[in-house]
Amino acid sequence: MIKAMLDEALLQQGLRYLAHNPEKNLPNLLKWGERVAREPQHKEYARNWRRLMEDENNNWRRLIVRLLKETAPNVRRRLAVNFFIHAGVLAPENRRRAEEQYGVRIPWAILIDPTGRCNLRCRGCWAGAYDHSQDMGLETVDRVITEAEELGIHFIVMSGGEPTVVMDDLFYLAEKHNKSVFHIYTNGTLIDERAAARFAELGNVTFAVSIEGPEEVTDARRGKGTYRRIMRGIEAMREHGLVYGFSTTYTRENAHLVATDEFIDGMIDLGFAFGWLFTYVPVGADPDLDYMATPEQRKMVYEAVQRWRSEKPIFVADFWNDGEFVGGCIAGGRHYLHINARGDVEPCAFVHFANVNIKDTTLVEALKSPIFRAYEKYQPFCHNHLRPCPIIDCPEMLVKVVEESGAYSTQGDGVTAHRMCQALLGYSQEWAQVADAVWTEKHPDYVSNGEPEPDGVRNGANGASEGNLVLVAHRSGATKDADREVGCRTNR
Repeated sequence: MIKAMLDEALLQQGLRYLAHNPEKNLPNLLKWGERVAREPQHKEYARNWRRLMEDENNNWRRLIVRLLKETAPNVRRRLAVNFFIHAGVLAPENRRRAEEQYGVRIPWAILIDPTGRCNLRCRGCWAGAYDHSQDMGLETVDRVITEAEELGIHFIVMSGGEPTVVMDDLFYLAEKHNKSVFHIYTNGTLIDERAAARFAELGNVTFAVSIEGPEEVTDARRGKGTYRRIMRGIEAMREHGLVYGFSTTYTRENAHLVATDEFIDGMIDLGFAFGWLFTYVPVGADPDLDYMATPEQRKMVYEAVQRWRSEKPIFVADFWNDGEFVGGCIAGGRHYLHINARGDVEPCAFVHFANVNIKDTTLVEALKSPIFRAYEKYQPFCHNHLRPCPIIDCPEMLVKVVEESGAYSTQGDGVTAHRMCQALLGYSQEWAQVADAVWTEKHPDYVSNGEPEPDGVRNGANGASEGNLVLVAHRSGATKDADREVGCRTNR
């Protein structure tokens, strides 16, 4: 506790120093950090960042300076302390203790839907097949967050439905759990001056605003007039110094626009500090395979994001194409989980299957449920981490996980994993060819037999044929322990 207080005081002092003159003081602070760092690795980190911050044209320097100048002081302080101290420095040890105590993986974040209600009806919504009348209930959400914090989880993500439909609940939760960061996925249309001012007072809330780009593109998916309402919300957030980013779904219809400098420059001009890119996944309301970005479009977005990271003053993550940086799929309690508005505890927002409901159990017991154990058993689902997803990249693995765990469908239509995944086999095969070519350039020892369709899914049997997709890459002269299993995993 004393160390945490000292760390917080030191961090706040550093923030005040930086805010005074960030262009000058960023390199100075890193130079000091380089001198006092004890570990050679930490000295190298400080040295590399100092060099970046000394370059006036460096995109990361421009982003950090902009955030220091434009973010409200209270927001800057609260987010820095919660993110770097509570969710950063202290969290790993707290999660390790909980893992040892309970014998279960503890994720870094949880995603909760406080409500299934929404004021929009967007095409291809992943949550469109849920019951839109459901509210989880403030008491339940509060209890789950309390349990999460006790486990060392201090990054709380909220979605829906539209979470700002229950705006007062968000105020209450952020104020009560003031040592956690709240990250709210929102369509932005209900954020007004009053809400933005209150969130600025709280200081520990960030936003990911759903937007597809220009007005005509956004309105085509989210409804006429939506873009202008989003702009009013962004204006209020910007005026009150909040930290916000964009959340964009790229599809067959807009991927060619998303993967352009015009798109990302427009997002920067609107004040977005970060962006989350999602490829359209045909789950939820009216799943449409023809709405999915083609494999070539997905590669195009991947290449654009790689380039932006060395040029643009904004942090952008692509949750499918960035599997290479996080070791594959992050769901199933590995780094996060999802609890829908009805209370079903799912491995992922896009995987609508569960064994338990949080209203009837604790968070720890939910993490021990069969579907989470199956996720842990089979992750990574593919050793080409550009194919991380058990839905669209290795659909045979989702069938295996769901059938092995006996999980029930959480969608109103009761769709089975087999039915959903069988339709995605063609796409997964096409993407495998593209992704394996990209992966092989970076990892020449990777081998794929180009056969991503196991007999079990094709023929309707339970599970998948043993070993049909288990591929081994051998390095010349390597020992057995150094061999790597690659490809979609159908056995362990």
